[in-house]
Amino acid sequence: MDFHSPTTLDEAVEIKAAHPDAMPIAGGTDVMVELNFDVHRPAALLDLNRVAELAEWDGDDARVRIGAGVPYVRIINEIGPILPGLAIASRTVGSPQIRNRGTLGGNLGAASPAGDGHPVLMASNATVEIASACGRRDVAIADFFTGVKRNCLAEDELITAIRVPRIEGSQQFSKIGTRNAMVIAVCALGLVLDAARRRVGTGIGSAAPTPVRAPEAEEFLAAELDWDKRGPLPEPVARRFGELVAAAARPIDDVRGSADYRRHALSVMARRTLGWAWKELRCA
Repeated sequence: MDFHSPTTLDEAVEIKAAHPDAMPIAGGTDVMVELNFDVHRPAALLDLNRVAELAEWDGDDARVRIGAGVPYVRIINEIGPILPGLAIASRTVGSPQIRNRGTLGGNLGAASPAGDGHPVLMASNATVEIASACGRRDVAIADFFTGVKRNCLAEDELITAIRVPRIEGSQQFSKIGTRNAMVIAVCALGLVLDAARRRVGTGIGSAAPTPVRAPEAEEFLAAELDWDKRGPLPEPVARRFGELVAAAARPIDDVRGSADYRRHALSVMARRTLGWAWKELRCA
């Protein structure tokens, strides 16, 4: 197996163009598991740890740009006050050791339906920055995933960053697993209440072949919420929102849970995350 270790992004995309079968690796929390269990044996590894551009983040009044190599622990500690929903999701990723090494870019590259970062990115209308030797392009998060563990990357492309819009409102994330920590999600939900735009965003994880939105639930809730007075949340509104979120899922039966359980859990999580988010918005 060949090993490439570029020091700049330009060098990295040139290597990827010359060796399209090279597997990118940064934190290695997914790649090394596959290598150790001989699930996947790439012809080459493309180590991105020395590419400084990928480990940087910045922001302005409109958005936060997170380099693909920024680990979860830095999202929690440095970006959490700006993107609290993503920080909540990041805290549920593996163990402290995994959060120190794992990256949001790697999570996207693996494209697992159960990826913990995906629901909040979906709810936030994030954009994925992609680069190759031929240039760069932006892909809306909803268009990035193409199937189970598949994404829209061409063989010569690398994920460089994720841009997440800043919102005036509240963000939440909820996840159910077979135990309380260090577990793959049975199902997960991200929720954004954008008070300035009067927009609701949702993201459902581990309940369809790809992360999905619940557009009918979003439209219903945006029309029902009292954005101006922010009075108590009517119970029928929360219940209907939960029903619409569950209806948007396309779950399967597997060893972690049944399709019926996932739908029920999503309905409950939708009501709970809405309650938490609305309470936070009312107290702001």
